[in-house]
Amino acid sequence: MPEKQNIIEVHIPSIMGYEKVAMESAAAAAKIMGFHQSRIEDLKTAISEACCNAMEHGNRFKKDTTVLVTLKVDKEKLEVKVKDEGKGLHKKIDIPEIEKQINGIQDARGWGMFLIKNLVDEVEMKKIPKGGNVTRMVIHVDR
Repeated sequence: MPEKQNIIEVHIPSIMGYEKVAMESAAAAAKIMGFHQSRIEDLKTAISEACCNAMEHGNRFKKDTTVLVTLKVDKEKLEVKVKDEGKGLHKKIDIPEIEKQINGIQDARGWGMFLIKNLVDEVEMKKIPKGGNVTRMVIHVDR
């Protein structure tokens, strides 16, 4: 019989600061799973960025919207989904280059997705047909 996965859901308002609730929930789950502290810090940063993106770009900081953070715990990995209720970004964000940003050639945005992609083992972003967007991140215990 396959091992049961534990699922944790955290609903947070689209108000800056509440991303910390999702970060700490994920950190607690990762600690129970046996993650090294440095990986927990990577996870917290990635979740913070994903939640802030969902609040800003997806939900447009509308007070009546929420961000749903789902943690799926299994023996080898932690899967995190961050779902918003909005339309999201329509333009592609270039990989940030600090020199170009300093010289005003490139927009100063884009570091959030860059960080997420470099802090977790898997990441994908999808538009949900019925509305909203989801960022799915996976971080493995033994990396």
